Amino acid sequence: MNIPILSLITFLPLAGALLLIFLPKENKNLLYGIALSLAVVVFLVSLSLYFGFDAQADGPQFVEKTGWLGFGIQYHLGIDGISLFLVLLTTLLMPIALLSSWSYIQDRIKVYLIFMLILETGIIGVFISLNMFLFYVFWEATLIPMYFLIGIWGGKRRIYATMKFVLFTMLGSLLMLVAIFVLYHLYYKATGTYSLNIFDYYQMLLDPKLQTWLFLAFALAFAIKVPMFPFHTWLPDAHVEAPTAGSVILAAVLLKMGAYGFIRFALPLFPNAVETFLPVLSVLAIIGIIYGGLMALIQKDIKSLVAYSSVSHMGLIMLALFSLNVEGATGAIYQMLNHGLSTGMLFLVVGILYERSHTRLIKDFGGLSKQMPVFSAFFLVALLSSAGLPGLNGFVGEITCFFGIFAANKTFAILSVSTVILAAAYLLWMFERVMHGPITNEKILSYKDVNKREIVYLVPIVVLMFWMGLYPQPFLRKIEPSVARAIAGIKSATKVFVQKPESVPAKFKIPEGSAGIR
Repeated sequence: MNIPILSLITFLPLAGALLLIFLPKENKNLLYGIALSLAVVVFLVSLSLYFGFDAQADGPQFVEKTGWLGFGIQYHLGIDGISLFLVLLTTLLMPIALLSSWSYIQDRIKVYLIFMLILETGIIGVFISLNMFLFYVFWEATLIPMYFLIGIWGGKRRIYATMKFVLFTMLGSLLMLVAIFVLYHLYYKATGTYSLNIFDYYQMLLDPKLQTWLFLAFALAFAIKVPMFPFHTWLPDAHVEAPTAGSVILAAVLLKMGAYGFIRFALPLFPNAVETFLPVLSVLAIIGIIYGGLMALIQKDIKSLVAYSSVSHMGLIMLALFSLNVEGATGAIYQMLNHGLSTGMLFLVVGILYERSHTRLIKDFGGLSKQMPVFSAFFLVALLSSAGLPGLNGFVGEITCFFGIFAANKTFAILSVSTVILAAAYLLWMFERVMHGPITNEKILSYKDVNKREIVYLVPIVVLMFWMGLYPQPFLRKIEPSVARAIAGIKSATKVFVQKPESVPAKFKIPEGSAGIR
């Protein structure tokens, strides 16, 4: 029907944010109603991407391409099986996050909703941009609303957490921008034409030394966002201080931007550098797995525990991605979705608990299942999903990741199994202390179980957890072909450069003595 579907789902939230500006700030129900309705519409429209996506077709789909700023900077959008479900995850979780904020956010509601909708536009734009400059614009656009969401509606140490978050991510982003302009300059020298479209750059074979520096610039930006060890230190502070909805979006979607950046940009653009740094990156991923799990074991704050669990689980995702085989990369993409659901729901139930108790310290609870049995059931499902229980989504993602890692390196595979062991330890121990035993805090007797609104936004996540755990094929069959093409492209580029440097496409051959591209 020639409808620009990607532009529609990207900018509808932004249009909603502009609409909210003109509405009275005193009418809470109107503001929430419009923002929530718009987020639901965006999700429903985005479902057409799934039904219209052809997994066997080569290249991006739903492509929109037009001139923008000139000099190769185009408005170029498209999705493949790698980005499809990341977009759907974003559009699903935004209305859930808004619904969870209804009673939690009581101050500056209009501004809060505006920033949430702007954040959705930025995140979707990251996953669908095929022009590197456009990708960078959306990448940076997510930083601004997140800065205010933590800085205004965060906890007592929100300013510290916000500044740490901004400084870490801004440093990596600026280096990535420099690398983008270097690539842009080299492409123009080689071809005499301007382009910043990512697929044009997949054919470039750069000098190994230059690849090293450019890869490090991209990899640093993405590693900070994941976050990989040792760039993870901003994450626990940001999670603990962020409002519930901010933590949900941060854990479920924003962290995935880093992993997505690796498979879309860093790995295919610099295959020679990837061969050099792959062992180091894999070791850092393993350190993140073990370190994050051990840190989660000693946390006293439930939210901090969940934050460190993200460090551990994202380490497994990155290790599977660095296996550079179809099984590992497919498992990594699938586990990104699983982690988004399980960790997102964990933050939601912690938020529900905090609204009633105004504390997140494990020692302040005990025997909670007696007072809040339905809440306890939701909490248990989210916990078991995160721990990888068979029958739930986390198991399928983790086992697929392990297959890929084992095929690449058996030692790494053995070490990566610590993800499951540590997750079971810190999650079950935390659940036992919070939910079981005698009620030692009399305040718990006044806590009310989950209400209808909370059930409404928790049930869809639970349904997806079981669906993705029992019948993953509707998801995997859309993901795997795109992953297979991406991995084949990375490996073939490495092979061409290492074994047949003379086979560089003619349009990329430049006069002898010129720097940059071979």
